[in-house]
Amino acid sequence: MTIFVGIIILIASFIFAMLGLGGGMVYVPVLNWAGYDMVNVAIPLGLLLNGLNTLLVLIPYARKGLVDWKGGAVMALTALIAAPLGAMTSDKVPVQTLKLLFAAMVIIAAVRMIWSSKKSEPDKMMSIGKRSLIGFFTGSFAGFIGGMLGLGGGFIIAPILMAMGYKTKQAAATTAFVVTFSSFSGYLGHMAQGQMNWNLTIVVVIAVIIGSQLGGMYMTQKAKSKQVKIVYAFVLLIIAIKLIYAALTYNPEKSIDEKAFLKVNNDTEIIKTT
Repeated sequence: MTIFVGIIILIASFIFAMLGLGGGMVYVPVLNWAGYDMVNVAIPLGLLLNGLNTLLVLIPYARKGLVDWKGGAVMALTALIAAPLGAMTSDKVPVQTLKLLFAAMVIIAAVRMIWSSKKSEPDKMMSIGKRSLIGFFTGSFAGFIGGMLGLGGGFIIAPILMAMGYKTKQAAATTAFVVTFSSFSGYLGHMAQGQMNWNLTIVVVIAVIIGSQLGGMYMTQKAKSKQVKIVYAFVLLIIAIKLIYAALTYNPEKSIDEKAFLKVNNDTEIIKTT
């Protein structure tokens, strides 16, 4: 199962790296479907992978001069501060509510991608002052929501950057810059309540390293932004449908019984090995 999860995450990191997004909206539900706890394992690990993916994809983007370091600085700083605050609220929100919120954010991102794929590239960018002001509020909101749901907030940041006048590749590169800060900051906010599974972590980290580099190189050299956005949107819609179904069919009592059963079995195995 771990290897299968790693393959899915490699493919996801490849696709999301092309858009400057971490891939948390795929990593978290995939880890959860594989049987890992939503709050204690899936969300913290999803944030770690999210940040790692965007950090690594910055390498090919920076080499091409696509990252607007100055324009994205305010947004990155506010996202860095807000993400741990969102992370601290995740264990206070019911799992069913988290999944529905997650699904809503994924649907918004999918619709936004389909809509933006039909638009032509902008030819004028806002002044640095306006970009910084809008970036302050955008970074705060994206960081908080991203930290709570195990996302970097890139699906919020990218369309705002495009609205400011960034071209698709420049928006993707600058989004990766901002999301790196919010993801790692959110992950640190989750560390106190998270549980580290080293075998799983090593496999998925390797998958993200490979996928991010391949995705970044493909985007900077060959990818057509319209095609990438449409594929990405359909993937997100499938994930959203699955999440909504999981949330609506969620049985808290069954979940508690399963956790108790797993704990008893785990305790039994410990006794046998001592």
